Amino acid sequence: QVQLVESGGGLVLAGGSLRLSCAASGRTFSGYAMGWFRQVPGKERDFVAAISKSGTSTYHADSVEGRFTIFRDNAKNTVYLQMSSLKPEDTAVYYCAARYGSFSGSYYTTALQYDYWGQGTQVTVSS
Repeated sequence: QVQLVESGGGLVLAGGSLRLSCAASGRTFSGYAMGWFRQVPGKERDFVAAISKSGTSTYHADSVEGRFTIFRDNAKNTVYLQMSSLKPEDTAVYYCAARYGSFSGSYYTTALQYDYWGQGTQVTVSS
């Protein structure tokens, strides 16, 4: 089992940047594929980005491609989401998620594919 704690959320002006962090504890972090999702009230949790165990493979949703970057530091047991050129529509609670093992043929892009979740961190982008 792994425990996840997100941080780094906050209020930012449109066009600004934020870096979210997700610190993991418990079982070996490098054994987990990781993902970031976001959710606004009344809507489903949407996929943002995913990264392989080693960090060599990443995948981003079309809505954030070119603006957000997922990366990880296995020595620090942490996965990050660097967000730039933020837009008001990026406002949401951001969650990190973990699933033990490797991507099996395709990236994990749905919430049901992940086993462990953090508590979320609020990101608010004002216009």
